[in-house]
Amino acid sequence: MDAQRALLDELMGTARNLTEEEKKGYREIRWDDKEVCAFYMVRFCPHDLFVNTRSDLGPCPRVHDQKLKESFEKSPRHDAYVPRFEAELAQFCEKLVTDLDRRVRRGRERLAQEVEPAPPAPLSAEKSEQLAVLEEKIKNLLEQVETLGEAGKVDEAEALMRKVEALNAEKTALTQQPQNDKLLMLAQEKKMALCEVCGSFLVANDAAERTQSHVTGKQHIGYGMVRDFISEFKEAKEKAREEEKLAREKEVEERRKQNEKEYESRRKRSDSGDRDKYRDRDKDRERHRERDLDRERSREWNGRGSRDGERDRRHTNSRDGGRDRHQNRSRSRSPGRHDRRRSSRSPIRRH
Repeated sequence: MDAQRALLDELMGTARNLTEEEKKGYREIRWDDKEVCAFYMVRFCPHDLFVNTRSDLGPCPRVHDQKLKESFEKSPRHDAYVPRFEAELAQFCEKLVTDLDRRVRRGRERLAQEVEPAPPAPLSAEKSEQLAVLEEKIKNLLEQVETLGEAGKVDEAEALMRKVEALNAEKTALTQQPQNDKLLMLAQEKKMALCEVCGSFLVANDAAERTQSHVTGKQHIGYGMVRDFISEFKEAKEKAREEEKLAREKEVEERRKQNEKEYESRRKRSDSGDRDKYRDRDKDRERHRERDLDRERSREWNGRGSRDGERDRRHTNSRDGGRDRHQNRSRSRSPGRHDRRRSSRSPIRRH
């Protein structure tokens, strides 16, 4: 019947039997709702471990549903929610174990207590008088035993010693006090043992069947699950912290190597830039030196050219001057032609 109901719930939903009016205010519960038990979703609910035991936590106030648990396990958000749910469960379990360890510590202290006899109560006047009479008789008998022993009367001495022993027993019975009920209880507890897992008191050297019955009991198994989960959670947390630390150290190391690589690259570029700068500077110097040499050569050529030009001008001038002088001399030697030229140019005036 339950299987058929579950199948119908899966096919038609849990609200299949509700009326239209009831469906208006109905909201289907999902695994991530607050009223759903996160402990049950991720591992186990501690309320289910100690039912009908001395450590019974009562019913869980939240919803336990196997369908919701399966939905949670198939959800794409499963891995994101597991750490949070496990942390909440670990916090709840640690509180349980803390309270249990406090009980175990108190029980251990009770078992460790030594049973010390209470100081004897003062005797009444009547008992004190009887005790004094007994002590006097014992003293006299011991003196007689000593005398008979010296006289060699062994039998008489042994008979008196038996009387002394009887008087001592009477004296012990007179001074002995009844034991306290609390001392009897503590003496009985000294024969008990304490279970370190669940805090239960066990009878020391008890039968194997009773010990096995305790080990397979709900309380022992429940607290064993709680302690195992806490240990597992702490180990996983420590492992995750160690992995995170190693990842952080690896990241720092990679960043350091990257910085060194970038620094080396910048240094090489700087060295290359310096070499280029020095090379450009040398080229500039060479270029300036060549320019200065060119200027010097130009000045030298210009100076040599000016001297040659002066010489040429002097030579030309001297040649032209000689030609002019020769022409002048030629003109001075032929006056007729000169006069004709002048006569043709200037008319003859008549008087």
